[in-house]
Amino acid sequence: MSELRFTEDHEWLRTEADGSVTVGITAFAQNALGDVVFVQLPELQSYAKGAEAATVESVKAASGVYMPLDGEVLEVNPALDSSPELVNEDPLGEGWFFRFKPTDASAVGQLLDQDAYDRLIIAAEA
Repeated sequence: MSELRFTEDHEWLRTEADGSVTVGITAFAQNALGDVVFVQLPELQSYAKGAEAATVESVKAASGVYMPLDGEVLEVNPALDSSPELVNEDPLGEGWFFRFKPTDASAVGQLLDQDAYDRLIIAAEA
């Protein structure tokens, strides 16, 4: 899945054909959280990079999902309202959180690629 980009906060990003960007949390993040029991999705509005856009609650802890880049949230994943476990079952697919239109589309390419993210995880586990 080399088309994915990642943040140091363990979010993944995938640029869609229409230029929007889909965001979710990585397998590493959902594994660390444990069983997800609730997801508070963002409002359809603009957020600054680093702003808390969503919250994930698990049996272990609650964690923020941060806006990876400046942009406007266009859509949220309604399936997470009734099935938050999708985050655990399919974090890189059906467990996505939201789609947004980045203010600067080229900024997505400046985020971590798969190799850089793998190195981040190895360092975190050491």
